[in-house]
Amino acid sequence: MKEQLANIRAQALAALDGAQDSAALDALRVKYLGKKGELTAVLKQMGKLSPEERPAMGALANEVRAALEDALDRRSQQLEEQALERRLADEKVDVTIPGKAVHLGHRHPMYIALDEIKDIFIGMGFTVLDGPEVELAELNFDRLNADEGHPSRDWSDTFYFDKDSRVMLRSQTSPMQVRAMDSMPLPIRIIAPGRVYRKDEVDATHSPMFHQVEGMVIDKGVTMADLKGTLNTVVEQLYGKGTKTRFRPHHFPFTEPSCEMDVQCHKCGGAGCPTCKGEGWIELLGAGMIHPRVLEMAGIDPEVYSGWAFGIGLERTAMRRFKIADLRLIFENDVRFLEQF
Repeated sequence: MKEQLANIRAQALAALDGAQDSAALDALRVKYLGKKGELTAVLKQMGKLSPEERPAMGALANEVRAALEDALDRRSQQLEEQALERRLADEKVDVTIPGKAVHLGHRHPMYIALDEIKDIFIGMGFTVLDGPEVELAELNFDRLNADEGHPSRDWSDTFYFDKDSRVMLRSQTSPMQVRAMDSMPLPIRIIAPGRVYRKDEVDATHSPMFHQVEGMVIDKGVTMADLKGTLNTVVEQLYGKGTKTRFRPHHFPFTEPSCEMDVQCHKCGGAGCPTCKGEGWIELLGAGMIHPRVLEMAGIDPEVYSGWAFGIGLERTAMRRFKIADLRLIFENDVRFLEQF
């Protein structure tokens, strides 16, 4: 038995030193130390020994088991260290190699223009409001003095959600005027940027979805001269001193008198081109003095308070600001275009 234990020890230690992976190591553990292993088989023969031999053989067997277990642990640790070294070698990174340049995005020209507009009006003491794009026709039309039968309420112009034409995608940011009058104390100075929707054909200056910035002032003694002075100041801050503008009489149901403000075409300088449809001017916004009936529907006495309002097209503002010839470029998300800003 002593010779058997010595042979098992020598063979097992040699085999463990030659094991190349954890699977081979586990197989050797089972072969020599498992329930049916060679060392276990020898220990089962202890009953055949005399009482005098058993203590010595038992001590020798325990010594062999301890030696094999120690050799298993050492070899397992060596294999783990070797695996780590191979992994580190495979994943080695040369820190002297130049890294890849990070590709930074660009701010959209329309939102650059929007931030500039916000800064200008905030500097004048205005508050910036936000409102829902799904709107009630009552606020989009009724409270803005656009009665049933007004052309702007036609299904051919407006996106409705219901057959009764009461819920819609707002066609203008003007409902924010009503919301402000209903919720804010007087005097009021607000702007309200946001998306609006109309059934327009897509061309160089029109889109079925576009952005407006609504503006409104209500106070005592407000006049048309205040409106013109404010808008001209805003345009000069956006486009530079000497920017040519013109005001044309117009009609809006919620303002009286009403006007439209044009800026000279940035593409042709007023000579006429496809961008301005040969007119030399591009419409920038509609404006006017708030209709007394609109004030009355909000519970404001038009004999005491007056006000003005405007709605500026944000895309056209960006087109004039950055000399963009076609509105469709703003919505196409062409990286070559956006990288210019």
